[in-house]
Amino acid sequence: MIRFDQVSVTYDEAAGPALAQLDLTVPEGELVLLVGPSGVGKSTLLGTVSGLVPHFTGGTLRGRVTVAGRDTRTHRPRELADVVGTVGQDPLAHFVTDTVEDELAYGMESLGLAPDVMRRRVEETLDLLGLAELRERPIATLSGGQRQRVAIGSVLTPHPKVLVLDEPTSALDPAAAEEVLAVLQRLVHDLGTTVLMAEHRLERVVHYADQVILLPGPGQAPVIGAPADVMAVSPVRPPVVALGRLAGWDPLPLSVRDARRRASALRERLADTAPPALSAPAPAPAPAPVATGGDGTGRRTGLLARFARKPRPAAGETAEATGAAETAAVTRLTVRRDRVDALRDITLTLSPGETVALMGRNGAGKSTLLATLVGLLEPTSGTVSVGGRTPYGTDPRELIRQVGLVPQEPRDLLYADTVAAECAAADRDADAAPGSCRALVSELLPGVPDGTHPRDLSEGQRLALALAVVLTGRPPLLLLDEPTRGLDYAAKARLVGVLRKLAAQGHTIVLATHDVELAADLAHRVVILADGESVTDGPTAEAVVSSPAFAPQVAKILAPQRWLTVAQVEEAL
Repeated sequence: MIRFDQVSVTYDEAAGPALAQLDLTVPEGELVLLVGPSGVGKSTLLGTVSGLVPHFTGGTLRGRVTVAGRDTRTHRPRELADVVGTVGQDPLAHFVTDTVEDELAYGMESLGLAPDVMRRRVEETLDLLGLAELRERPIATLSGGQRQRVAIGSVLTPHPKVLVLDEPTSALDPAAAEEVLAVLQRLVHDLGTTVLMAEHRLERVVHYADQVILLPGPGQAPVIGAPADVMAVSPVRPPVVALGRLAGWDPLPLSVRDARRRASALRERLADTAPPALSAPAPAPAPAPVATGGDGTGRRTGLLARFARKPRPAAGETAEATGAAETAAVTRLTVRRDRVDALRDITLTLSPGETVALMGRNGAGKSTLLATLVGLLEPTSGTVSVGGRTPYGTDPRELIRQVGLVPQEPRDLLYADTVAAECAAADRDADAAPGSCRALVSELLPGVPDGTHPRDLSEGQRLALALAVVLTGRPPLLLLDEPTRGLDYAAKARLVGVLRKLAAQGHTIVLATHDVELAADLAHRVVILADGESVTDGPTAEAVVSSPAFAPQVAKILAPQRWLTVAQVEEAL
């Protein structure tokens, strides 16, 4: 179905090719998973299949890519639209219409399908992806995960022969991800659709794949084969595979079910050992906020001001005092958005040095809570206090000394033309020593040249740059919305290391995440939201082990013992 013949792609002014001498075949009617570290060219490879590379992105394509017999060099993306459906890392870039139902119909209308066919397929897709209740909703009002499902649905309705998906589950909660992957399985098995998918959250998808293509790195030939064979040599691997390699299981398990069948001996070895507890730190003073440099009108100030919904009253009229042991406090908070209570009666206290994971299905209110803590939304009722201030109503130039937000869309924080310029601006905004931001970028994202434009980075690389920009100011309260979206396992491990250092220094970290493995590895405490209400608030081990949806793979494999990560097991052994 898809054939690569000696394919190389080189972008203008790049130091080397993004892809080099690629020669492989993707068979018809299979789900093929593309894996590899961030920045090795996975998105570029996917773009060559849809024709976006080089017709839209620019650069030079050498060799030949054919899809269903069509050469993508001579067929532009619109001439491949009836054969290839594409969903990139950023669903917002795909939307053309304003509402969910219109977006699902748009692709079919462009292809000239009959109205009765369009209506039937829209209804089928709404049901398949759990979008029926959202059919009339404006896309602008949806959560990131809901938008992801709409983007996937919009390419399913034309019934393409090939689906090209870049990080399709990255913004989805575990249950929604399972639903989407089940739909893809059905398309592959029942309709013979070919699915080529790049994904970093391998724990969700590797056991669904028929084949895996590993791109190890620049200048290295791809490794193609059965999932278990490729995972045995892959530098990126899910926890179930890492645990299997640690325990010496052969063949390697790819699913929790397979691993549980082999884990009885391992459970016996661990029976007399207690898993280490990741307990919350004792209350301690929060670090002193860093003053803003210059006139204090940095990029984060601009972000707060641009997203603010209503005029802000004077800061002095709303300031509140909090105890020294609190970084932030939320009391009986309710936030109403578009006549819907996005949050209801939330009470939460955040202490210095504490890392809290906010979890819950898409649309549960996680991003709304972060937006309220950073002053982008006004409480309908209840109170919010951050560093002794009420966020909504405080001058953003003052507030950014207390709280920093990394949003789901990292481009909201990135305005300069190069990585070096972004870092220099971040140092000035935070009144930090020159080179502070660049050192963080190097720690999170080794090997990115100073002259690279942020738009030329992968989604995960852009996120790492945005994280570095916000971390340069070292605010006492750090809010991260889906911080591992687009990050491979190595990049995620580096992020965990940076965040642990900040927590040890007294910073409070709040993560809104669907990444259960991140929560298990990093969070002292987990708060689970459902329909705007807090349904769980407790230590990580207690909160996630008792939840089938939010338990990490190791916990499911070794249950009822409370092991959460491969690192814990390795240390015990």
